[in-house]
Amino acid sequence: MSSQNRFTDEFKRDAVAQVVDRGYAVSEVADRLGVSTKSLYTWKARFAKPAKVREAEVDLAAELKRVKKELARVTEERDILKKATVYFARESQ
Repeated sequence: MSSQNRFTDEFKRDAVAQVVDRGYAVSEVADRLGVSTKSLYTWKARFAKPAKVREAEVDLAAELKRVKKELARVTEERDILKKATVYFARESQ
């Protein structure tokens, strides 16, 4: 089996994530996974996201969290208004 086909892209991305996202040393991850540091550096160059992309993802995640919180608040307000409408409709009869 050739060394290029030994590991799947998913495995390579997970290995790179340990270095980039979790902050482990390349040599430590390489030893743990049984790969060379050269391979891991090559995978890192191929699969690691640029800093701008990572920052954009963090910003998008924060915005999504904010929007979900606002949606929950607006949904709760709508439900309160629906109940009030039903209540006042009964009172006016």
